[in-house]
Amino acid sequence: MSAMAGNIEELLELLYTEVEEAKSPAFNADKCVLDRDRVLDMIDDVKAEIPVEVKRAQDLVANRNDYIASAKREADEIRDKAKDYAKDLLDKETVVQEAQERADEIIAEAEEKSRVLQRAANEYCEDTLRRLEEAVTEAYEEVKRAHAQFRSALSALEPEKSAGSPERPQPARRPMYDAELDED
Repeated sequence: MSAMAGNIEELLELLYTEVEEAKSPAFNADKCVLDRDRVLDMIDDVKAEIPVEVKRAQDLVANRNDYIASAKREADEIRDKAKDYAKDLLDKETVVQEAQERADEIIAEAEEKSRVLQRAANEYCEDTLRRLEEAVTEAYEEVKRAHAQFRSALSALEPEKSAGSPERPQPARRPMYDAELDED
């Protein structure tokens, strides 16, 4: 390669300038006289430079293709990761939704059990209070009967005392309790 030229474009520009500046023979403007060795050297330089330029172009194309392939692989990986992430989110959302539905079912079951237990507790309390009321009423009736018997026995004793013994002054007595008068 000649020291004058660095790449094909420069070599072709030099060759063009050489032809443009070449002198024309007399009476023939379409033809020119060139320095054959100089022009052949320039053509040899262009020929020598072409494989280098083609190699650079091939390298650029290969690099570009590698870059595109790498970018495509990276884009595919990003897309696959995004799909996996979206699937995971969807799965998690499904799990959360199922958990929420199950929680709602558990709450509904608990509320129903609570209502059943409350009804049972109310019925138990009502029954217990009714039985207690019956027992208290029966005990009250028994107390009233015993009290009535006591008064009868006391009344029966009082006339006997007054008939057989001299009259002594009686201490002031409290009035007797009458359960029948006290009833509601």
